Amino acid sequence: MGPLIARFSRGGQRLRQANLVHPWVLDSAVVLLAFLMFCLPDLMHGGAEDSDGPRRFRLAFTPLPLAATLLLQAGLVLPLLWRRRRPMVAFVAIAAVFVLQWSLGAALRADIALFIALYSLALHGRLRQLAWACGIMAVAMVLVAVRVPAVVSVWDALFFLLSTATAALALGLMVRTRRAQLAGLRERAARLEIERDQRSRLAGATERARVAREMHDIVGHNLAVMITLADAGAYATDVAPERGKETLQLIGDTGRAALGELRRVLCVLREASDGAGTMPELSPQPAFTDIEALCEGVRTAGLDVVYRTTGNVDALDRGLQLTVYRIVQEGLTNALRHAGAGTRVKLTVGVEGTRVFVRVRDHGPVCRSGPWIEEGHGLVGMRERAALYGGDIIAGPVAGGGWMVKANLDSTPEAGAW
Repeated sequence: MGPLIARFSRGGQRLRQANLVHPWVLDSAVVLLAFLMFCLPDLMHGGAEDSDGPRRFRLAFTPLPLAATLLLQAGLVLPLLWRRRRPMVAFVAIAAVFVLQWSLGAALRADIALFIALYSLALHGRLRQLAWACGIMAVAMVLVAVRVPAVVSVWDALFFLLSTATAALALGLMVRTRRAQLAGLRERAARLEIERDQRSRLAGATERARVAREMHDIVGHNLAVMITLADAGAYATDVAPERGKETLQLIGDTGRAALGELRRVLCVLREASDGAGTMPELSPQPAFTDIEALCEGVRTAGLDVVYRTTGNVDALDRGLQLTVYRIVQEGLTNALRHAGAGTRVKLTVGVEGTRVFVRVRDHGPVCRSGPWIEEGHGLVGMRERAALYGGDIIAGPVAGGGWMVKANLDSTPEAGAW
């Protein structure tokens, strides 16, 4: 039973595809089938006068000449060619020929075309046209009922004819509803597929932005320290060679630390495609305990950093500690880059209730250019990190000289914080 159903299903799919390419073929096939089944028997038996059946049934109808029979059959069957493109026009045309035929007292097997047209109108036509079609159909069925022979009562004939018309109408509406449901399911499946692809692209874009932010924090900070140390080493080479050697060692240590952080980030992102099933050795993300080492690194580059904390900062979750570390890192990097070596920087990280605040205040020159003024990646990245924890970033010059970065965060992260 299963293979048979599958075979019918494949046949239906092929038929639908062929109908989309050549719609006239199916309509012509319906007309040809109606002619062979309902028109040809009347022509072969000479119409109703030679048909089988009770004598009273045969004598109740008017025999028609062959030409008249052909014209009436053509008027009943040929409009079926437009049953899908112009269903109301086809129904009215067939109904007009139907009424004319029964007004003449003739009966033809091709009258079945009226029920096919009603079915097609219910399936393809506008729903508000069905009321007019039902009225026309009722008038036509009453006309037939009063013209039937005496062996069948008017009420019995009317019941049979109206039941047949109702069945054709109900079948058309049922198929129409079923097709609408299937179209809705296909549309919903296509929409879900599009939404899935969009979610995948958004997730990829979010991940790329997250990686770019992380890489900017790592590379930007360490390069700023290395550039400052290189400038200082070039000056110290002529004045104090031993200090130049120490500076080169600091540059190497800073570069190796940056390389280690980059390797850690890239290893986390890289999928294990070699099939070995082993993960690279990972190190923890930076936290509050690493801020002191960060300050020590920029002190070697020439900044005079004064760092203090208030509140129980170690009790905060790791994600918030990473956010604070990156904000501090970006603030110190920009102070080193724009204020220059020898600048005094006050760094404060504290907890007050559910709020966490970060202050990076330098005493360098007020007028400066760069990412702070131009909304570069550094400030944008800090604001994105702060937004994950319901916070904001304020950066700008301070009266009396210098620059300040202020961050206020909520210790309870929003959904999606990391």
